[in-house]
Amino acid sequence: MIVVKTIQEIRAAVAQARAEGQGRIGLVPTMGALHAGHFSLVQAARRECGFVVVSIFVNPTQFGPNEDLSKYPRPVEKDLAGCREHGADAVFLPEVAEMYGQGSPTTVHVARLTERLCGASRPGHFDGVCTVVTKLFHIVGADVAYFGAKDYQQATVIRRMVADLNQPVEVKLCPTLRESDGLAMSSRNVYLTPGERRQATALIESLRLAEKLIRQGERGGAKVIEAVRRHVAQNAPLGAIDYVEIVDPEALSPVETIAAPVVVALAVTFPSARLIDNMRVDVPRRG
Repeated sequence: MIVVKTIQEIRAAVAQARAEGQGRIGLVPTMGALHAGHFSLVQAARRECGFVVVSIFVNPTQFGPNEDLSKYPRPVEKDLAGCREHGADAVFLPEVAEMYGQGSPTTVHVARLTERLCGASRPGHFDGVCTVVTKLFHIVGADVAYFGAKDYQQATVIRRMVADLNQPVEVKLCPTLRESDGLAMSSRNVYLTPGERRQATALIESLRLAEKLIRQGERGGAKVIEAVRRHVAQNAPLGAIDYVEIVDPEALSPVETIAAPVVVALAVTFPSARLIDNMRVDVPRRG
């Protein structure tokens, strides 16, 4: 596995892989602090591609002024060891100056899809995500890029961006990996205090409750949302609910009457970390 820090180096490595006929180029974009969820994406890329690139870049443009950029974990050596163990061929590890030079007045904005859910409480976040992902797609020239389903809105936004801008890359969404108690794996889980960590399981519990209600025949979106809110409030009093929404899987628009597959999504802010989770629920056919 090679580790490179410049655009020129990663482009040269990918060009060599193509010249040698190694097959498709896979990209796993990350911000580091890698865990089993990230490595499952690397493994998926390894199974399907001949040359696998992992990017590790803590992107400053997707953090708000009061968010955790300065304290975001950066265990680089551990991350590199994990990438090597799970089959990456190259790690692209650029500095901010390499990615943005003397500044970057150009941004990529996806309308509508970014205005709800996390976009409502994190203005500008998805502009930062879309801009850096577009840059990575152009820099690496990957054929396939891998993202986790925990960040469902992010993946949906990126898919829309790729379609609208005719970017020649396939976006693959991989299942959310969870801890043994169901908590979605996240780099921010390390921030949680023991008490917050115990209460954080209320997120997946509430999603399972929503799934149960829908499968049992509840079709009122507002009733399901209220049940989810009540469960979180009762079982995670240290957390403040940012949002609970039931949305269309493609448009991310709110669903009032559940008659087709939906995504139930929520965000809860604990004193130490903001956590998100979601679940797709298919409506059982009658008869």
